[in-house]
Amino acid sequence: MKHHAMGMLAAALVASGPATASAKPVASSAEVERVAKRAMSDTGARGLAIAIIDRGKVKSVQSFGERNAKGEPLTPDTIMYGASLTKAVFGYYVAMQAGRGKIDLDHPIAAMLEKPLPDYGNLDAYGNWGDLAEDPRWKTITPRMTLNHTTGFANFSFLEPDQKLRIHFRPGSRYGYSGEGIMLLQFVLEIGLGLKLGDELDRELFLPLGMTNTSLMWRADFAANLADGWKSDGSVEPHDERSRVRAAGSMDTSITDMAKMTAAMVSGWGQPTGKKSAFATGGLTITTRSQFPSLQAEAPANDRPNANAALGVIAFDGPQGRGFYKGGHNDSTANSMVCVFRRQRCVVIMANDVRAEAAFPAIVRDLLGETGVPYAWEYPELFRTRP
Repeated sequence: MKHHAMGMLAAALVASGPATASAKPVASSAEVERVAKRAMSDTGARGLAIAIIDRGKVKSVQSFGERNAKGEPLTPDTIMYGASLTKAVFGYYVAMQAGRGKIDLDHPIAAMLEKPLPDYGNLDAYGNWGDLAEDPRWKTITPRMTLNHTTGFANFSFLEPDQKLRIHFRPGSRYGYSGEGIMLLQFVLEIGLGLKLGDELDRELFLPLGMTNTSLMWRADFAANLADGWKSDGSVEPHDERSRVRAAGSMDTSITDMAKMTAAMVSGWGQPTGKKSAFATGGLTITTRSQFPSLQAEAPANDRPNANAALGVIAFDGPQGRGFYKGGHNDSTANSMVCVFRRQRCVVIMANDVRAEAAFPAIVRDLLGETGVPYAWEYPELFRTRP
């Protein structure tokens, strides 16, 4: 569930009226500060960081508020939890390898493994693959299906009533958010191809882009400038020292580093010419009313978002043309990246207070103009019509 603060901003969003369909001028530091402080005041959030990208370049990186209950300041280099922004980074890495011909996005994963997937059993580090022994549909799953959330898995098998992994619909046929699907591709790359994902992302992305404060696994040097989080009830959640690389969401990073990564994504850095936006080209129309719960009935056509599932991100078309976005969330974390390809413009938001999430649609609209991000699908609680 998203936090209760969403309801308090619904009236404000409606009252603000329609936003302009054109892109806004690049926001000044003063404007970003004004928007951030209003968001924090409206939601009660204690920490918030915002970066602006224009023409594929980082234009500003700012942070506001506190990183912990001691009142120590949140800085642009503070280590924050990336949550599911990890999936977007992983998707971009896989797109790079596909562009180089090293991974075939549409070739079944079965061909990348030495033995049938269920024969590997249930592995705590990855997933409960042994549960699929009686369902041969796993053989049709491709890397693209794992990244665009069409494997047919629940978000994670531990959420199933019997905690067994199962396929709920024909793989590739429809959208159903699944962290376990992302973990399946990590398993295939690491076990099938012999790659070490943490090392791969360091070598291919983090080090070349100068992302010195980013890792998929905890580093001891992070402790000196680390953000704890605030939950929806205002209680503090200590930062989790993640000891295992998980493509579904183990990344620690800073707003400064995440701005560099997002600028690379929107400009197509490291991608072959002609394939620079391929990772954010949605190949499958989303047909659910909302993102969660992850296994829900398909909605009537007029209740579906104008969005498509892409490689670790969601693609959309809006007043400013094509774009993509990805959110990240846990009980004390709220993140969002939104990009439009026209002028390669983005806003990146990271908050170590989940209450800030309620202000994300307004922040993006105020800083980028109307983009067409399907926030009503992402945050239905905020946009639900009230009696």
